[in-house]
Amino acid sequence: MEKIDFHIHTIQSLSDSQFEFDISIFNEYIESAKLSCIAITNHNLFDLAQFKEISSAVKIKIFPGIEIDLENGHILVISDNKELEDFDLKCKEISKKIKKKDDYININDFLEIFPDLGKYILIPHYDKKPELDETVLSQLKDQITSGEVSSPKKFITCINDDSSLVPLYFSDIRIDKGNSSFPTRQTYIDIGETSFSAIKYALRDKNKVFLSREDGHKFFEISNNGLKLSSGLNVILGERSSGKTYTLNNIYKNFENIKYIRQFELLERDDTEDAKRFKEVIGQKQSMFTQDYLRELKLVVDDLVGINIENNEKELERYLSSLIKNAREYERADSYSKAKLFNETAFSENDLGSLKKIISAVNLLIENDEYRKIIDGFISNTDLMRLAIALMNEYEKQKEINLKKRWINDLVSSIQKTLQVHTAATRIKDIDLYKLLIDSQKIKVYERIVKLIKKEKTIVQTDFQGFKIVAKTKNFINATEMKNLSGKKIAFSDAFLAYQEPYDFLKELRKIEGLEESEYYRFFVNIDYQVLNKHGFPVSGGERSEFRLLQEISDAQQFNMLLIDEPESSFDNLFLKNEVNKMIRGIAKSLPVVIVTHNNTVGASIIPDFVLYTKRLVNKDGSVKYEIYSGHPSDKELISPDDKRQKNFDVLLNCLEAGKEAYKERGTSYEILKD
Repeated sequence: MEKIDFHIHTIQSLSDSQFEFDISIFNEYIESAKLSCIAITNHNLFDLAQFKEISSAVKIKIFPGIEIDLENGHILVISDNKELEDFDLKCKEISKKIKKKDDYININDFLEIFPDLGKYILIPHYDKKPELDETVLSQLKDQITSGEVSSPKKFITCINDDSSLVPLYFSDIRIDKGNSSFPTRQTYIDIGETSFSAIKYALRDKNKVFLSREDGHKFFEISNNGLKLSSGLNVILGERSSGKTYTLNNIYKNFENIKYIRQFELLERDDTEDAKRFKEVIGQKQSMFTQDYLRELKLVVDDLVGINIENNEKELERYLSSLIKNAREYERADSYSKAKLFNETAFSENDLGSLKKIISAVNLLIENDEYRKIIDGFISNTDLMRLAIALMNEYEKQKEINLKKRWINDLVSSIQKTLQVHTAATRIKDIDLYKLLIDSQKIKVYERIVKLIKKEKTIVQTDFQGFKIVAKTKNFINATEMKNLSGKKIAFSDAFLAYQEPYDFLKELRKIEGLEESEYYRFFVNIDYQVLNKHGFPVSGGERSEFRLLQEISDAQQFNMLLIDEPESSFDNLFLKNEVNKMIRGIAKSLPVVIVTHNNTVGASIIPDFVLYTKRLVNKDGSVKYEIYSGHPSDKELISPDDKRQKNFDVLLNCLEAGKEAYKERGTSYEILKD
């Protein structure tokens, strides 16, 4: 089993923040991480002279590489040591094409520079930003077998997903002078030798890549001395001020995208303040829910904003008036007013919006790789391309017709103006009767939709860990409710007076200064979003904190790791055992969870996968040192990285039960009460 890191930066490039390379720091990193093999992968450049200098100064195998900005994603290209000059020339071509921070090369340029990709190890950013585009990945699929991920959670996800690439976890470190704080992001591979061919072969097989030396995918390292965590549920134990929170903070600092629920963070201290904060949290949830529920209404309202029925009516009135006047003046018409173009109406241009949407939809089907098999089962990619070409040809044809109509309209308008100068006759006003009719029908449909959506009803009722989340629609009862919803100091009095008439109400909303058009849809119906306890009543102060904790834990799914510091400081044991433990166990199936505790309800009843024990030592000079021991809950001893040992039984009794005597006393008391 060899430990590798194939993503290391030694030169500051356009994509990097300030750092200064130092070979002694480089060797320190290699030694502390116990690396067997590395690759130098600077952004869009390769420095052959520096590579040779580093190769002579380090004791382990080192490969030349480059990290390339390829069509808005990144890809690592690793070469063997055998053709350094050739690799150097190819990398210089990359550097010539990427001269600014936002520059990148396209796939064709990449293939032209590296025509024989089989000679290299290609590692794209896979589940790590900026990810290589799926279309680019598909073009390189014959040469790409592994991809770089950004967390242990994503590593495990890829390992368990048969359709994913072989995951690799690298440091992406900048070797910086004066900075000896090193990451623990490396990958173990099961190979007998660190040759280029052996590594390339191993990176094709998920059974040959691991996060830790002994325990494979189930554990990952959190320090370079070998200290590790389970990819499931971990509990950190220790006496007061023994370094539990210190350890948790270090984990938070060294990994990305972490959900950290700190001690006392959710504890209710002031009922009024807590109620206000809870209302804000629920308000945010309500706003998101409202936006989702009223999405279709927003589209309708946004479309109506551009319609002015009063202007349409005036336009119709002007048209009819000019038509009648023109008829009355017919017998007195002169040669100018009798000209056919005098009362000619303008051509209506074709609306190409729907055609553009269809073309976009067909292109989406063509480019989609995720559901390619399903799509091909109904229509081939060739037929889709033919359809796209036909639609684009039709679009160009219609666009040309519109240009011709516009040219003719401009010409006719110019002639009409000239004729009008030479006659006193009334010209019939231009009007688009079809548009007026469509606008009128839109308003009728809009009014029906608004009346339907304003009917009061329960739209959501879900259970969440013993709580009920209920959302109901109801009408606004006064202008103050509208003002509160807006969150702005603006008046809704006139708008509320027209609340029962949908179109008049919309007109009044348009008159309100400071109210964005994109917000109009929110004021047609009020959505009441409530959190109730199991008895159906609004939650109390303590229940508010419980609900928020459960929500915070539930939200952790979108993070790479969950850290919780002493939840027992804020909640009672029954709630922790019945609700929190169950949810945490579920979350730990999909991402690493670390809990600091001194409570047996959490520490023991939750049944962790791995246990850490922290111990505080004071050196002779007064400085503080923290020792960390670890092991499985069933192990007789917990062991530190330097092979010191603590009896697991004593740790559990002292940290969770206040010692053996207190444990016996409490057991005796319970027996007395029971009898």
